[in-house]
Amino acid sequence: MGYYDQDYDNRYKQKGNRGNVFIASLVGAILGAILVIIAIPTLSNFDVLPYTIQPNENLAEEANEEAPVTAAKTINVDIDTQITKAVDKAGEAVVGITNLQTASFWTDDTEAVEAGTGSGIIYKKKGNKAYVVTNHHVVEGASQLEVTLDDGTKVAARLLGSDVWTDLAVLEIDASHVNKIIEFGVSGKLRRGEPAIAIGNPLGPQFSGSVTQGIISGLERTIPVDINQDGVEDWQADVIQTDAAINPGNSGGALVNIDGQLIGINSMKIAQNAVEGIGLAIPIDYAKPIINDLERFGEVKRPYMGVELKSVAEIPAYYQQEALKLPKDVNYGVAIRRVEPNSPASLAGLKELDVIVEMDGVEINDVIDLRKHLYNKKRVGDQMTVKFYRDGNLKQLTLKLGGETM
Repeated sequence: MGYYDQDYDNRYKQKGNRGNVFIASLVGAILGAILVIIAIPTLSNFDVLPYTIQPNENLAEEANEEAPVTAAKTINVDIDTQITKAVDKAGEAVVGITNLQTASFWTDDTEAVEAGTGSGIIYKKKGNKAYVVTNHHVVEGASQLEVTLDDGTKVAARLLGSDVWTDLAVLEIDASHVNKIIEFGVSGKLRRGEPAIAIGNPLGPQFSGSVTQGIISGLERTIPVDINQDGVEDWQADVIQTDAAINPGNSGGALVNIDGQLIGINSMKIAQNAVEGIGLAIPIDYAKPIINDLERFGEVKRPYMGVELKSVAEIPAYYQQEALKLPKDVNYGVAIRRVEPNSPASLAGLKELDVIVEMDGVEINDVIDLRKHLYNKKRVGDQMTVKFYRDGNLKQLTLKLGGETM
């Protein structure tokens, strides 16, 4: 009979069971791996293996640190455009103007203090002098004038002449620091929609040399002007309209074309809450003869008649009939209130209460029409035919225009 060891038998059974479990586990792992390989596509089918990361602040920081850095793109921009060339050409000729007026401070001593600022344009250099054109309203009332050049140099200026009707003035300065003058263009050839560039000093020295860009918005605009601030329209300014920004301090500055040529002198803007982008400039074709007269004579040489006038439209209908004795169908023209002795009008035979209705074949409706015909169409010494009503009868005469201011 053989020997039986119970402990050994138990140990053998346990070992056999463990072997069976190991084999089963191994088989299960192999089968599981096969299933996983079948279930998951190969990496070659994806650029990036899809996965999901739950929001985690630390993981986000690590991802940012490890993310590859993409190089910034380099963009080449050609800043040398027609506009920059125009500004380079004209900009240095545009200057600042300071209006200094005498004021007293509680004593008998007086001091010149800044009363306002504007802009100007150097248009001529001759010998040791340079000449600057600006607006009349920029220099009006000044006891002293100072010009600030493009590089910041300040020089004293002398007023050669100023004209309230055209809002133009000419100054003279020392030319030792002047390097560039503006080139005149032709405003008569402008077209709506073409580029326009305004250069000046809006709001004073802080924004000196400011450049704004726009287009020519309108030509031959007429703007009513009240010269003596009495509420009655005295004149109509002929101007260029632009949407290039023009602000206080831009007055007297340059409006240039795409070639950097001066086409207008910035003068005003329509300043109303409901209005935006309506700037106005004096056309250079219109300004040139005025500039020449102011530089040479200190005033504009205009023809004059020697009369005091009033528009018929401003006279009550009763006096049109009773005093002027106008026909009922005539409600326009200019009535003569007074004739200066020995004036062109007096020498030609015009009298008080005559009503002028036509000059050189052009109908005259009011005082502005008469002034514009004289100032824009005639010269000192010219002959002028005049049609007028006297005591209800239409008459005609010829007079020779004088050279004094009307």
